[in-house]
This record gives sequence, C-alpha cells and structure tokens, in this order.
Amino acid sequence: MTDKDESAFDEFLASRSTALLRTAILLCGASQHDAEDLVQGALEKVYRHWPRIRHDNPQAYARRVVVNAAISAARRRKVIQEITFARPPDTAVPPFDADLRDVLFAELQRLPTRMRAVLVLRYWEDLSENETATLMGCSVGSVKSQASRGLARIRERMSSLEGAST
Repeated sequence: MTDKDESAFDEFLASRSTALLRTAILLCGASQHDAEDLVQGALEKVYRHWPRIRHDNPQAYARRVVVNAAISAARRRKVIQEITFARPPDTAVPPFDADLRDVLFAELQRLPTRMRAVLVLRYWEDLSENETATLMGCSVGSVKSQASRGLARIRERMSSLEGAST
C-alpha cells in the first residue's frame, strides 16, 4: 500500500472503528470480547482490500464483514450448543426493575441471529430496507418479514413481562 492509502485507512479506522464495535456488540450479544474479535477480523479484511475499496464504500464493506462473521459465529455456536446440551438451558427472566434499555437488549439477544442482524441494521444503523437486503444478501421482502417478526416477538415478550409485573 502507498503512504496515501495508509493514511486514508488510518482516518477510516479512527472515524469508524467505534461504530463498527457498537454494531458488533449488538450482533454478538453481551460478549464484548467476541465483538472486538469480529471487528478486528473485519478491519484486517478491509486493510487487505483497502486500495480496491477505499474509493467505494469501505464502511459498508466493513459492516458487511462484521454481519457475515457474526452470523457464521452464531451458526458455529448453535452447532456446539446442540451437541453440548441434552436439553435447552433454562432462560433467565430479566429483572422487572431493570431499565428499558437493558430489557430490550436482552430481548434482542434472544432473537435468531439473522433476525437480530436485520433489526440492528434497520433500526440501530438506520439503513433502508434495500441497503439492509443488499448487505445481508437477501430480498427486501425477507428484510421486511424478519423485521416485522422480530419486533412482534419483542413486543409480545415485553407485554408478557409487563403483565407479569402487575
């Protein structure tokens, strides 16, 4: 890479690494270490391809690498958990006195990985349905249905929690 490419990458790293980490944390769940590993891997790929992608949209490229890595990691974890557990583990109910953000975060983590990725990209990253579909490599209809089902699950769970606390 040229010095110009190196300095452009350094600027990209300084301006976008925190946003990528936030996205990765939402995709990975509570494990900040896993999220940091995802971002590190994404930034390695961005760096390797920097001369080719720097004039396009490196942010979108890096975000897509993070999303794809999170989905792949979740698939691997699911296979390992299915092998490890004879029956599904009991899920803890979030405490009723937790603030809304923590409860919503916990509910987001209960969703399947692709559904969670759609919600994070649509409502956290504020991407359009078309951008989300392109990033995830699926149709706009899939994005719409995954977002609708994900929000419905969270609303249903939130209303059952609310009903249990009264």
